Amino acid sequence: MAWHWARVYFYREHLQRIMIEIKYLSASEALKIVQPGNRVFIHGSAATPVCLIEALQARHQELYNVELVSITTLGNVNFDKPEHRKSFFFNSLFVSAATRNVVNSEDGDYVPIFLSQIPQLFRKNILPIDVALIQVSPPDVHGYCSLGTSVDIARAAVDTAKYVIAQVNPLMPRTHGEGFVHISKINAMVWHNSELPEVNYDFQTNAVIEKIGYHVASMVENGATLQLGIGAIPDQVLKNLTTHQNLGLHTEMFSDGIIPLIERGIINNSQKKLNIGRSVTSFITGTRKLYDFVNDNPAVRVMDISYVNDTSIIRQNPKVTAINSAIEIDLTGQVCSDSIGTYQYSGIGGQMDFIRGASLSEGGLPIIALPSQTNKGVSRIVPFLKEGAGVVTTRGHVHWVVTENGTVNLFGKNLKQRALALIELAHPDHRETLERSYFQRFENA
Repeated sequence: MAWHWARVYFYREHLQRIMIEIKYLSASEALKIVQPGNRVFIHGSAATPVCLIEALQARHQELYNVELVSITTLGNVNFDKPEHRKSFFFNSLFVSAATRNVVNSEDGDYVPIFLSQIPQLFRKNILPIDVALIQVSPPDVHGYCSLGTSVDIARAAVDTAKYVIAQVNPLMPRTHGEGFVHISKINAMVWHNSELPEVNYDFQTNAVIEKIGYHVASMVENGATLQLGIGAIPDQVLKNLTTHQNLGLHTEMFSDGIIPLIERGIINNSQKKLNIGRSVTSFITGTRKLYDFVNDNPAVRVMDISYVNDTSIIRQNPKVTAINSAIEIDLTGQVCSDSIGTYQYSGIGGQMDFIRGASLSEGGLPIIALPSQTNKGVSRIVPFLKEGAGVVTTRGHVHWVVTENGTVNLFGKNLKQRALALIELAHPDHRETLERSYFQRFENA
């Protein structure tokens, strides 16, 4: 057995030098613990441990019936190779580009679940974890590593897994919050210096996105607590908040667009009821600039998703403005944001957690923002959702809907009123068709 010893030197306050000797393994050596029939957790988003995944996939000839569970995965990983499909079953908790093909095949599947409740799957032994693959920052003077950019569901996975393997990366930021893991809780450590995956949404901006960003930003009040989802629309909203004051941040995801607002004091978290003065998030995805910004930054707390997305926590902050998107919305207000018909595109995620939390917050605004049509000219406002499409936000939970053509609040409106209001938000090319559907459904009954 080949061992690699690394000597890490630290200085305590009394300037006495101490030495911690850590036994680092190669990735292939560490991954030998995985056996056929195991359930393996994979750390997600910017913390995806690519080195460990590659070592696991390299064992495909000797493994079978290994179940992989994860939310979004990033980086140069491929779960769709034929040889991997024979060995691994990907049971996704939130589908992303790297897993989309396999999840929609016989070699994978998707678990519909609110993001806030995924930790319960691990803690209540509904999906007990045999091996957890994580990526962490190097240990500090006290022996604590950090889950860095993604605490989200990884906290529960680490706490409950029978065996934990950590990819230790000096480029992983050390974040404050609930992501600290002592080396005594890690069974095997693999040193691997590599850049984290980066995501930048600036290139997706266009005239439609800019109009939506303007409409949504005009709804945000001073002193509001923001939640923003993933993508070009939330980033565009942030660009339009430069004249606002005393905003707060309590969001499942933290992106680059937030940095200028914090640096200018626009987001200062002074009006929040919880975590006053601190931005709260569950995972961080963006560029290297963002990862450096959150590194050892006590003003940013990265927390367990069961806390961040807990409706009872969200609602305590003032004017919670939750900004999320959708794939399509029907004329009664049913929102599909996780699938295209029966094709599983993403997941329920935290949309409902925050739509509900914002609706219960004093002065809160639950917002669904989407372009009126796709890039191919297909209307996103439809008479009926596609057959097999999943309803993420029900028509009983939906409030504000925004397209480039304006805003409307569906709360309190009956079915006919909703339909007429949504038709006004549709692209002009599709309004006539939608109006015919309206009359067929409501006027010719």
